[in-house]
Amino acid sequence: MIDATGTRRADVAVRDGVIIEVAERLDESTQGLELDASGCVVAPGLVDLHTHLREPGREEAETVESGSRAAALGGYTAVVAMPNTEPAIDSAAVVRQVLELGTKAMVDVRVAGAITVGRAGTQLAPLGEMADLGVHLFTDDGAGVQDARLMRRALEYAGGLGVVLAQHCEDESLAAGGHMHEGEWSSRLGIPGIPAEAEELMVARDVALSRLTGAPVHFLHLSTAVSVDIVREAKAAGLSVTAEAAPHHFTLTHDSVSAYDTRFKVNPPLRTAVDVAAVKQGLADGTIDAIATDHAPHSQEAKEAPFDQAPPGMLGLETALALALTELELPVEQVLALLSWQPARIAGLQGQHGGPVAPGHAANLCVFDPEAQWTVDGNRMASRSRNTPFDGMALRGRVRHTVCRGEAVVIDGVAQR
Repeated sequence: MIDATGTRRADVAVRDGVIIEVAERLDESTQGLELDASGCVVAPGLVDLHTHLREPGREEAETVESGSRAAALGGYTAVVAMPNTEPAIDSAAVVRQVLELGTKAMVDVRVAGAITVGRAGTQLAPLGEMADLGVHLFTDDGAGVQDARLMRRALEYAGGLGVVLAQHCEDESLAAGGHMHEGEWSSRLGIPGIPAEAEELMVARDVALSRLTGAPVHFLHLSTAVSVDIVREAKAAGLSVTAEAAPHHFTLTHDSVSAYDTRFKVNPPLRTAVDVAAVKQGLADGTIDAIATDHAPHSQEAKEAPFDQAPPGMLGLETALALALTELELPVEQVLALLSWQPARIAGLQGQHGGPVAPGHAANLCVFDPEAQWTVDGNRMASRSRNTPFDGMALRGRVRHTVCRGEAVVIDGVAQR
């Protein structure tokens, strides 16, 4: 058993959604469902800060129901749904709609609200009304807030509300027209590129705005070495900044695009081997606080468009844990911190998700075999979409059971509803 308090061997008993007993050996005669965790790690359920559930508006790619099933199979007990839906989650009414859909989901579905109306970057959304409904994270994800003055106002307002703004860092004046990382491979392939500086300029700007306002900023899906360095320096200066990285940014490089395969098109784009190494180092030394999937399903029809017309994004919920265990040379305890209790804290879910695994705490648990070997098969994923770049990849570590709010929603790798 691994949680933020340490590592130990124990059995766990759950009743009515709450952990009631943790002991080295529990009475086997106790009535109820018994989940075999032999050879496994029992940990707090994983928490994803960055999930695109597409509903409302693009249900052909994903729904709250199908996305939550993928999350449960990946060991997640809570996900934060991004607001770039149609319509955008920029009002209390749409927040209520998604939360209502989440009541029937297999995991705890939380909502990130948009910073600006329609995510258009010109007028602040009613942050207070959404915060009153429990929204803790706000972002225009898919687009960065380009107007620095507006972002300053948003940070000042958010600081007073006690919520967190999360920024998609991309300077549109530099990124416009680009479809992959600007570098050697974009030149070879003749695809317009997005320079690393498009991300780095906005990271630096928002670090400065956090210093000016005293408000916290969370940086979404960092992808470049300089971005990681900027956040590292900001933390050393005592600023209230946090950051996440997506699995594809510590596993894949821009040469993956060499066959014009749109499964590898993502925003921010896959970068260089130097950037991948920097993201891995940032995860190792604590500069980057969380691994977030940026789970972005798209229909097969959309992804079969020419590279410059296909939407960016790839699946992530069912592979994130295994990719971290396979690709990061980190102790399993540190991997779990990046996937569970640290993102739970950023999302404002501590006390509900992220453990500890102890009597009186919510029974949100992930049970996985850290040595299980398996091969990714995009056709067998729970998502409505199939756009995984990891299809056919051999990975280590697989979820056996997921318990959410005391319900065993995944048993022996099979979703129960």
